[in-house]
Amino acid sequence: MTMLLTQGVGERFLAQGDGGRLLAHGVGGRQDLPIPFSAAVSGAAIALLVSFAALGFLWREPRLAGIPSYVTRNTTWLPRAIGIVIAAYFAIGLLFGPDTPDNPTAGVFYVLFWVGLVPLSLVFGPVWRNFNPLRTLHLAACALLRRDPDHGWKTLSPRVGYWPATAGLLAFVWLELVAPDRATLPVITIWLTLYALATLTGAAIFGSQWFDKGDAFEAYSTLIGSLSPISRQIAHPTRPPGRSAAAKSPRDKSPRSKSPDGKSRGRGSHPPTQTKLRNSAAKATESSSQTKLTLRNPLDGMAGLAHAPGLPALVIVLLGSTMYDSLSNAPLWVRFVQESRLPTPVMGTLGLLTVIALVLALFLAATTWAARLGSASPATTAGELAHSLVPIAVGYLVAHYFTLFLFEGQHTLALLSDPLDTGANWLGTANWTLQSMGATPASIAMLQVTVIVIGHVLGTVLAHDRALTLFPHRTAVIGQIPLMALMVIYTVVGLLLLFAG
Repeated sequence: MTMLLTQGVGERFLAQGDGGRLLAHGVGGRQDLPIPFSAAVSGAAIALLVSFAALGFLWREPRLAGIPSYVTRNTTWLPRAIGIVIAAYFAIGLLFGPDTPDNPTAGVFYVLFWVGLVPLSLVFGPVWRNFNPLRTLHLAACALLRRDPDHGWKTLSPRVGYWPATAGLLAFVWLELVAPDRATLPVITIWLTLYALATLTGAAIFGSQWFDKGDAFEAYSTLIGSLSPISRQIAHPTRPPGRSAAAKSPRDKSPRSKSPDGKSRGRGSHPPTQTKLRNSAAKATESSSQTKLTLRNPLDGMAGLAHAPGLPALVIVLLGSTMYDSLSNAPLWVRFVQESRLPTPVMGTLGLLTVIALVLALFLAATTWAARLGSASPATTAGELAHSLVPIAVGYLVAHYFTLFLFEGQHTLALLSDPLDTGANWLGTANWTLQSMGATPASIAMLQVTVIVIGHVLGTVLAHDRALTLFPHRTAVIGQIPLMALMVIYTVVGLLLLFAG
């Protein structure tokens, strides 16, 4: 996304650093660290190894409860109305503003929205579900047609899972990182139009459940929001009629229980009738009870992220695309693209897909090896451990886009007061000047290393806790060795790519 700032959002916005040197988007530099870069990388790897050893000795039984992010189930119209108003204001610059660097559209789309969803979802949960204007339009259309928004013409098969959202996310990161003229209004308009048509068509066919796993941005917000410390708790629930003792909690069954056909079931896998009973019981309980917001262990929320087909691919696309963004700014890659005979978009597409494929190959190799050492099924291990990559991806997102959001975000807010470039000041922000907010090159570099290491440590904890339920007790620790090696590789490669420029 660094190159984006020079193509259409405007001039590259930099923060004045120590000694008059300037900081570009996304990263500081190796020389900004108060310790040698090699020491930072070595320290990060050691931190992971120490965490792994401590978990093996001190964390002998599963502890994470797996609390879902129910905070997103909002039934009021206020956030929906806010989402429609914001979308309408955004459309002013998109449809009627000049295609110049002073138009805030690209900054709103790529910075305030895409990057801004990260801190919002981390704090408040999967908030995009509440504000999504396409979900609101679908709900309004169903109200006019007197149709149940939860039901479409067809039933969405559980086997579809997150695959539509994965395709949508891949299409977006290609637009953000590779597409020619990606900061110009025609390109953004075409992409958003195709996205809206595909999403609303899916909702019309399958009902509002399509948004949960078919909308790339809702799935993106859900992944990150699962790490939120906020959840919604049912206060004084009333037991729905016909609820049996078997329908108490999604986590009350042994993760390796047997199905009627004698096959072993993984964690979170339940017979169809039991699953339906639990879903109906949960809906009935919600409708007959009051709810309140409550704090939770963020790792409990991440452990509660339900496994579905396509979930590993969704997380890998998010992680791999962020790594490619770092690689695309490295001088070595820039020279390689410039010297290539292939067009730049082709090279960018090949580079993006190659990095994602490498990240995926490492993950599948590690989980397959772990399954063999842990005496588990390789076919299910990757899906069960995919959630452990989410904190890693979030760490990279925060590290890579922190300065972009801090500085380009301020500039975009200033431009938002005049979307038509007429000299107006509708929001009173036109005269804002960029503030460093106390950020220095050294502090930014340390922040980047810190959040990446924290993300990997949290991923290690999640993988360890899940391995205790996936693998027999005698092989639980040895089965995690490939996962530990994967975390170290991701950490070292991620830091090298982040500071490659």
